[in-house]
Amino acid sequence: QVQLVESGGGSVQPGGSLRLSCAASGSIFSINTMGWYTQAPGKQRELVAAIISVGTTNYADSVKGRFTISTDNAKKTGYLQMSSLKPEDTAVYYCHALISSAETRGAYRSYWGQGTQVTVSS
Repeated sequence: QVQLVESGGGSVQPGGSLRLSCAASGSIFSINTMGWYTQAPGKQRELVAAIISVGTTNYADSVKGRFTISTDNAKKTGYLQMSSLKPEDTAVYYCHALISSAETRGAYRSYWGQGTQVTVSS
């Protein structure tokens, strides 16, 4: 079964750094995009960063210059390097990918990771 497994969350002081990982597994044919989102109660999921297969990236204005999204295509793993962390970055971070696979018979389908908590405080 195709799944995304997240890791790397934790607690850090303001100004610190964390690196989140999102590993995809299963009979994967292709990953079109991979991204990271947060969701606050009563609000829509908010895009933090995303990358498409050709390498184009998009970032929320609030994280530009501080976060970097990347992928290791051979490992089917995405990363979010977070630096200069601020208390406002505190959230559960969910990775997301559009994946075609044997499971989907070649169609692209949306998959979400389980979420990983990032807490930035003194």
